[in-house]
Amino acid sequence: MRDKTVERSTNCEPSSIALGDKNIADIVITNHAKIRWADRVESQKTGFVDICDFLWSRLREGQMKSYYKNGEDVYVVEDDLVLVAEFTDYHPADQEMNALHTGSPSSRKPLHRMIIVTFLGRMSETIELRDLKSYYSWLRHSRRMTLIKNSRKRR
Repeated sequence: MRDKTVERSTNCEPSSIALGDKNIADIVITNHAKIRWADRVESQKTGFVDICDFLWSRLREGQMKSYYKNGEDVYVVEDDLVLVAEFTDYHPADQEMNALHTGSPSSRKPLHRMIIVTFLGRMSETIELRDLKSYYSWLRHSRRMTLIKNSRKRR
């Protein structure tokens, strides 16, 4: 299965929304993120378009921010929903046409594609998400202990 991106209407200038030091021009939802969305966030509206519409509206309203002060991979939506995202450069197909209308391409800020890797869940439902560092530490420890127990059983 391939990850999905939702095509948006393109005018002369692609619209972008600032998130920290990035200008988001496109959102891609991975299949894993879509599955996690259905499991941990919303069971009714689980399509790629539904998820993208939700994220675009929260970006426009300024309700998405970085989880860590200087981190770029974990984000909080509406002070509750925690997600993991990666960023790549976004090069629209009509970049030459945009340069004619807006001046030189170097005068514009670069655009980014936000790739939603996974949704970790809601802090209101999963208290452990309030402190991710200790949560991941606990996950590693519990996984390691499970592996140790399983290796003892095999001996």
